[in-house]
Amino acid sequence: MARRATRTVDAGGVGIGSAFPVSIQTMTNVPLADAGRTLAQVERCAALGCDLVRVAVDDERAEKNLPEVIRNSPVPLLADIQFHWESALAAIDAGVAGVRLNPGLLRDEAKLRAIAERARDRGSCIRVGANGGSVDRAELEGARERFATFEEAMADVLCRSVLRQCEALERFGVRNIKAALKSSSIPVTLASYRKFASLTDYPLHLGLTESGVPARGIVRSAVALSALLMEGIGDTVRISLTAPPEEEVLAARRLLESCGLREARPELVSCPGCGRTEFDLYALAEKVDALLREIESSGKFVDLRKLAVMGCPVNGPGEARDADLGLAGSRGGRIALFRQGKICGTYDAEEGWNLFREEVLKHAKVRRKRS
Repeated sequence: MARRATRTVDAGGVGIGSAFPVSIQTMTNVPLADAGRTLAQVERCAALGCDLVRVAVDDERAEKNLPEVIRNSPVPLLADIQFHWESALAAIDAGVAGVRLNPGLLRDEAKLRAIAERARDRGSCIRVGANGGSVDRAELEGARERFATFEEAMADVLCRSVLRQCEALERFGVRNIKAALKSSSIPVTLASYRKFASLTDYPLHLGLTESGVPARGIVRSAVALSALLMEGIGDTVRISLTAPPEEEVLAARRLLESCGLREARPELVSCPGCGRTEFDLYALAEKVDALLREIESSGKFVDLRKLAVMGCPVNGPGEARDADLGLAGSRGGRIALFRQGKICGTYDAEEGWNLFREEVLKHAKVRRKRS
């Protein structure tokens, strides 16, 4: 699909906007006061393909540890600022690639100007990130009188809130701006981003906030964000889950792969199984997925286009004949190893798995940093 044309934003060397691939973000969930645990989490996320990591900067202990974490981080760091505007100044001075400001909580123009001028002079980008939970209540009530639905009213207020702060930042000489309009409501999220995208050229950070535990949150986020991405809207993504940030990175990667915005290396397909299945298909598919995750967590990828785990000869190697490597069920609980639709041999479950695993590991390559 054609990407929506945007300006380019630089976040510590990571280009954000329509001239660059959609980047992946996450946020640490340990206190920045614990620099060691924070760095370990950042490193794990970077190994999985995360491009930018956000950290909460809320107090003096966080501010004190920030320079050390920035110095040792494998990817650029962004500072999340909510209630303490002074923390934004400290974070910019420490060298963060960018800061996230919430226009619903930072309404004092003098404070915003101080942050803008510091960011402008130090080269930090600013994300104006509005959240449905912190919009002005009186403004929302006024919008309810003008629009037929709550979703339309909330989308309008989110857009106005972000636009006001973006316009103020522009007055203060800042152009290195990206924006986000987050809500836990899918209809509000879609309406907000679509409306804002039609009005500006700011790169957009996509996210469905408070999406939930992985089983629910991944589905909800995919419904909202894939719709926008397939329309060409969105330049950086976070899948916000009630889970470790590593889970967010994997979910974001798979979302972008499914939308055709990143190449899946490898794509893993498996059939649902049926009455013809004579072995433990589910356990084998989980073992293959776990193997790929283990490889990914080590900072590598499998240089094969497609892997397949199929329950019987009908689906594999028949339906999965385009897979570079696959396993398929055979008679008597045995499994066949196949390449490009051609069976290489039939084995008992353990031997077949070991041969498959060895072949996959032969194709494990170090993941190169995103350019």
